[in-house]
Amino acid sequence: MTLTAPAKPISPPRPPAVRRAWQKVSPYAYIAPFFTLFAAFGLFPLIYTAFVSLYRVELQTPGDMEWRGLDNYTALLGDEFFWTSLRNTFTIGVLSTVPQLVMALGLAHLLNYRLRGRTFMRTAMLLPYATSVAAATLVFAQLFGRDFGLINYVIGLVGIDPIDWQTGTVASQIAVSTIVIWRWTGYNALIYLAGMQSIPNELYEAAEMDGASRWRQFFHVTLPGLRPTIVFTVIVSTIGATQLFGEPLLFEGSISGGISHQYQTLGLYMYEQGWGFFHLGRAAAIAWVMFLLILVLVGVNALIARRRSRKEAGR
Repeated sequence: MTLTAPAKPISPPRPPAVRRAWQKVSPYAYIAPFFTLFAAFGLFPLIYTAFVSLYRVELQTPGDMEWRGLDNYTALLGDEFFWTSLRNTFTIGVLSTVPQLVMALGLAHLLNYRLRGRTFMRTAMLLPYATSVAAATLVFAQLFGRDFGLINYVIGLVGIDPIDWQTGTVASQIAVSTIVIWRWTGYNALIYLAGMQSIPNELYEAAEMDGASRWRQFFHVTLPGLRPTIVFTVIVSTIGATQLFGEPLLFEGSISGGISHQYQTLGLYMYEQGWGFFHLGRAAAIAWVMFLLILVLVGVNALIARRRSRKEAGR
């Protein structure tokens, strides 16, 4: 005699009304964890920072808040170091972003061809990005040393006098920009490479049949196809340049950005006000100024890209 397991009861199908309600609610349930984390760690700190920026708050006594209104913002407009840090942020951003994206575009164009060791070269592109910013900056600080740095030794071989990379305004900004270029060029090159591989080969074949050289193919096929990717990298690089903090902080180990604030960025200036001078209210105001500045720069980049695309579409 064989024993058979009892049959499992079959659950009744869901009523149509319940099924329709679940189909409407389920997408929101799937994305709810993201928005919950964003509200807790993104939206709330942003709103609370705006709230703190309207008060006088000191780090030693964070519970004692004195209403100041917009005085923290007006105090920034009258502070010469704020304008110095804003100018430094702009110049370092230009010195690091423009060469970085141009070099990344050239490397991506080179890697797009069939070369030996192409996989190894693509992997090596990400090594600077994977390197710790602290380790990279400390190494570059030694390379740009005035007395025993390798950079001064090399330029001394061609008869150029040693450069004080940490004291001079232009020299220190070039040094900090070099660290940024080294870390992010490979990352952007891989993004450009992915964009190039999404361009149909038929366009290159048609251009080659028309007698276009590789140089003309790059300008008339590759660049137009990469326009959305280029806009994306410009926007991301602009945001990163505005928030630049680790490289100038560790280059000389000073939150003032040099003895004359010659490479102090907005991020360093905010850190100095909040954790150097203990003015949390003013630091919050600087954070919101940086946020608004990023919105303006991103909006300008998007507007320029949209107008250019409309002009080309009108042609």
